[in-house]
Amino acid sequence: MADKLTLDIVTPYGLVFTDQVDEVVAAGSEGEFGVLPHHARFLTTLKIGMLTYKKGTETGYIFVSGGYAEVGPDKVVILADSATKAADIDVERAREAKKRAEERLKQKDKFDEARAEAALNRAIARIHIAEKTK
Repeated sequence: MADKLTLDIVTPYGLVFTDQVDEVVAAGSEGEFGVLPHHARFLTTLKIGMLTYKKGTETGYIFVSGGYAEVGPDKVVILADSATKAADIDVERAREAKKRAEERLKQKDKFDEARAEAALNRAIARIHIAEKTK
């Protein structure tokens, strides 16, 4: 498959996603980046956000919570802290996590502010991604 990319998304718990795709777009720590077949090799860190892929006319959405991306001419490997396909996101749970994080941010003296902000960012990203598929 010369004009396809193999996209592998792996977490510490195992393989979350693998497929032959036409395009990948992810949230790198230095900004969003896109990958097409025959791309130059590079390695980057990822931030909390949405990974999208295109396969023909289909667009897929996956939540990625940090990690690394290794890009090659015919393969993209995402090594993520956690990753969830949009269809598998529990929106109610994400809304509850968002509410908890917002409450913790109001009580900065009792909770770790950085952890609360990260939790809030994860919850917001999950909600946004889940709503993309509706």
